[in-house]
Amino acid sequence: MLAKLMSLFLLGLVRVLTGAQARWYGCPPKAEQRIYFANHQSHADLVMIWAALPEELRGITRPIAAKDYWTQTPFKQWITTAVFNAIYVDRNKTSDQDPLEPLVEALTNGDSVILFPEGTRGNAEEPQAFKAGLYNLAMKFPDVVLVPAWINNVQRVMPKGEVVPVPILCSVTFGAPIKVEDGEERRAFLDRARLAVMALREV
Repeated sequence: MLAKLMSLFLLGLVRVLTGAQARWYGCPPKAEQRIYFANHQSHADLVMIWAALPEELRGITRPIAAKDYWTQTPFKQWITTAVFNAIYVDRNKTSDQDPLEPLVEALTNGDSVILFPEGTRGNAEEPQAFKAGLYNLAMKFPDVVLVPAWINNVQRVMPKGEVVPVPILCSVTFGAPIKVEDGEERRAFLDRARLAVMALREV
């Protein structure tokens, strides 16, 4: 019950601060297994794209969360587990665990996931080069639908290093699904996926 109340509170807060506009440009919201992959400029990206999804999709879609950041306090950890049902990813390069293992487990269980292929937040106008995770997951789960998304303006709501959000109108634009073509090399696919995300800025 407490998690449900917090979910409703966060949805209301995000919508007041950002408008949380969802724009389904290339595909409709649909209850099928998907990997949503988006640009990454703020810790608020996780909350923004979660809030932009319709209720019926939020329940089956799990965002990834950086374990080192989102487990810093008991409150952050509770929100990411009880409210967002997030998948923790360990960014510690000395860890023995494959960072994709929790995502593989989630996809194997039938969940949809929200992925930020840059791996870390950027400050530039354009996303950084995508890392191999998206390609590896696409190859392992060829039937999962890959949906690009562009999160606009959220970095101005919660700039890197800031803790107090500022009200700014934001949106998430979801594009047409893509897939790995036969014989397509990893870097070629990742570059094409990055361009698919960037193209949504102009929509």
